[in-house]
Amino acid sequence: MKRLGIEHHIVDHTVYQNSVTRFREAGIVLPTFAQLADPATVPAEVRERLAGVDPDAPHPLNLFRVHWFNDQARRGVAAVPAHVVLPEALTGVQAPIVVALGDRFPMIRAHKVLAAYGCLAPRVVTGQFDPTAHKAVWPSTGNYCRGGVAISRIMDCHGVAILPEGMSAERFRWLERWVGDPADIIRTPGSESNVKEIYDACAVLERDPHHVIFNQFCEFGNYLVHYACTGRALERIVTYLDPSGSKRLAAYVSATGSGGTLAAGDYLKERRGSRVVAVEALECPTLLYNGFGEHNIQGIGDKHVPFIHNVMNTDVVIAVSDAATDALGVVFGTKTGRDYLADRRGVPTRLIEALDAFGLSSIGNIVAAVKTAKYFDLGPDDYVLTVATDGAEMYGTEREKAEATRFGGRFDTIAAAEAFSRYMLGAATDHVAELSVLDRTRVFNLGYYTWVEQQGVTVAEFTARRAQAFWTGLRPLLAAWDTMISEFNERTGVCHS
Repeated sequence: MKRLGIEHHIVDHTVYQNSVTRFREAGIVLPTFAQLADPATVPAEVRERLAGVDPDAPHPLNLFRVHWFNDQARRGVAAVPAHVVLPEALTGVQAPIVVALGDRFPMIRAHKVLAAYGCLAPRVVTGQFDPTAHKAVWPSTGNYCRGGVAISRIMDCHGVAILPEGMSAERFRWLERWVGDPADIIRTPGSESNVKEIYDACAVLERDPHHVIFNQFCEFGNYLVHYACTGRALERIVTYLDPSGSKRLAAYVSATGSGGTLAAGDYLKERRGSRVVAVEALECPTLLYNGFGEHNIQGIGDKHVPFIHNVMNTDVVIAVSDAATDALGVVFGTKTGRDYLADRRGVPTRLIEALDAFGLSSIGNIVAAVKTAKYFDLGPDDYVLTVATDGAEMYGTEREKAEATRFGGRFDTIAAAEAFSRYMLGAATDHVAELSVLDRTRVFNLGYYTWVEQQGVTVAEFTARRAQAFWTGLRPLLAAWDTMISEFNERTGVCHS
């Protein structure tokens, strides 16, 4: 089970001591997961030192900003995570669509930096990753490898990014600024849908014992950090919006991606009774139709079922077309589109400005949230909660492509109105499936072909995840890791310097 990242004891004491020495010399302190779930518990001395640190700098104190509570400047801590409530003028539905903003995270302006920390920190404090000898390999379709490279660098580790060559140019530009060597950016064939090709590249790298693969699709640190930190942050938003508890959290909507962000749905379902809605691309409807294909909703890699996706607790699957996300990305990201929204739809200026926080997968989540509201006939007393995993800054070149291909290079007010009417106001209840036990079992079993036949997981490891007791049994790992993080910090002595 080593490759799944669930150890909670020191595996190699020599490796552990190497890490202690390296972190002591580099002056690195590790935050606990409890502190990232509630940054108000971060020691005052750390907060004071952090105030003078650029949130985009490769500074180790930025580890304490890897949470949902950063303020607009990303230098202070907000009482409530950043979010917007989308009104009927924008969505066409009465149910408020609540969107948590992931672009407040440090360094990469995306929430995947949290997942990367959730995977690397436990490997360090359990003596499985040696920063003096190992390279951390981060397979991804975009933001996770950026998060991994950022976390690696500020933890004085060597990070390697693997991602499809067809991803946005902005992702590669960012990586070129952050890696130590251009060879640390490995481009695999294809685009968003080509996850297996990433796995194949990892299999080659893994033959070298100096490479440690942090596969987000099967690292339970990814699941647990989102369960504990993202789940709690989203609940804080709901409590803030509805302190009396008079409204209902009807659904939590999230693209499948690696399955990590969906873990927040498990948290919210337990505490609020909300549905868990998984989103995928219509052009590659793996969960919905056992389908395949190519698409451009960057950040929700597919053609497989992630190992850390708690399929048997998922209530609904919805497919969204990349035609919708591409077109709405142009509407939201251009002056022509924004003028239409303000002048003809009456969308408030503050919300127009917030559209910069919506990348392609974020727009996909929003469209799926609208489809959810329509399918379940939700009203003004029903919240639908989702996340904007990253902002529009990673997709400028993709928006230019969409203007050329989707609109023939002529995007005007009429084109904006047609696109908005078709893809947002016209979002229908097609390609929506409520999952019965039989449906969940079908989706669950589909994962066998990736994980057992291709990735070497045992049948026992695979089938154990069918029971909810397996997932609840993971949660004590968080407290165990926090204890080990605190002990590790004590050994480095940095927290007392």
